[in-house]
Amino acid sequence: MVIDMQRSVLLGVREKRALIAVPTPKPPPGTAFPPRRLMLRGVPVFELGLWCGTCPALFNKLNEPEVADLSVANERLNVGLDAIDAEILRAFGRVLPKSDYTALLLDLSPQLVTPGSTSDYFSHEQVATWGVDPVVGSPENPATPYYRTFETPLGQEQHLYEFVVPMVPPAWNDQQRVDEYSDNPGTTPATAVAYSLLDVIQPAMDEGDDYYEHWVLSHFLLDGHHKVYAAATAGRPIRLLSFLDEHISIASQNELSTLVQARSKKRQARSRP
Repeated sequence: MVIDMQRSVLLGVREKRALIAVPTPKPPPGTAFPPRRLMLRGVPVFELGLWCGTCPALFNKLNEPEVADLSVANERLNVGLDAIDAEILRAFGRVLPKSDYTALLLDLSPQLVTPGSTSDYFSHEQVATWGVDPVVGSPENPATPYYRTFETPLGQEQHLYEFVVPMVPPAWNDQQRVDEYSDNPGTTPATAVAYSLLDVIQPAMDEGDDYYEHWVLSHFLLDGHHKVYAAATAGRPIRLLSFLDEHISIASQNELSTLVQARSKKRQARSRP
């Protein structure tokens, strides 16, 4: 469910000053695409899918940051947001890389997923379309637990998948803080915050068992690791403020508009034709 939305909001600071960034370097000699890595405080945390529209999605854990939450506007977020306001945008504008953002305030229900499990997108839906990684002979492995939160068809040949990706493993969460959120849900769900990317991708060749276009919306948590885990374990919804980077996403402006509309639809798993 979309609570509030603002399109093409200019936010952020120069990349060297931002606490989180996805740099866009030139491709190494002899390669078609440069590496695509999410950096937190200058350290690469995730290897992402390549800068192409035919490569499979990926958020492979590279490093564990010492501090995950950015601790921005904590009091407001703990109470829970009913709408996006200028104060919150200014606060996160001081840590995000300069870009145009689609700001989304969402309600979602997180389900914790372990790589290789029956709920793992990379072992099932992705394999059905791309097959296994030919280099290692196995599915892509994010090397970290993550949360599945939403999916819905966009048509017979497109399907949206949404994930919330923690910067550190949920096992690192302080159980006392998790219990505090579980015991005191409040009337408005506490709000987590994420830097988000939408990748619209499809293999160049139809060689899989289920060939269609994957819309992969990945929310990388900047604040709220304990909140999201508490919601997942208690089976309750959580509110998320998503800063969707319009320039780093592999998606057009029309596709970003379609995403906003789709995110208000009913949650529904893919049915193969």
